[in-house]
Order: sequence, then C-alpha cells, then structure tokens
Amino acid sequence: MDPGPGDVVRLRKNHPCGSCEWLVIRLGADIGIKCQGCGRYVLLERAVFQRRLRAIVSKRARGEAGEAAGRD
Repeated sequence: MDPGPGDVVRLRKNHPCGSCEWLVIRLGADIGIKCQGCGRYVLLERAVFQRRLRAIVSKRARGEAGEAAGRD
C-alpha cells in the first residue's frame, strides 16, 4: 500500500480519543498524520508507519487542484 498526501488511512490501534482514522499530511523519511477525531498531529518514521498501517480508507483524487485551476 502506498498512501499519498490527502489520503485517509486506518492504523492497527485506535488513538486514545477513540478514532482509528488518520489523514496523511506529509510524506518523506518521516510521515506526518493527523487524527480525524481530535486533530492531533503525529510524525512517524516511515518503517513504523508501514508496520502500523492496516488499510487505506479513502484516496484523495490526485487531479483535484489542477482541475479546479482550469475551470476559471
């Protein structure tokens, strides 16, 4: 599985707030994710993120920004 920025993912354990879905914010050596329940931002090493990743819940359309700019 290869998530990208804007994708919503599910990790193995729930966050203490009770939510299990995270929004991918940043990709690189570290991956930044934001809890969909409480808004907490967490930075995980790529290897740790890959181990904890269970599923990609929804993918953001990759062409959204380009299409919106072309409509003006």
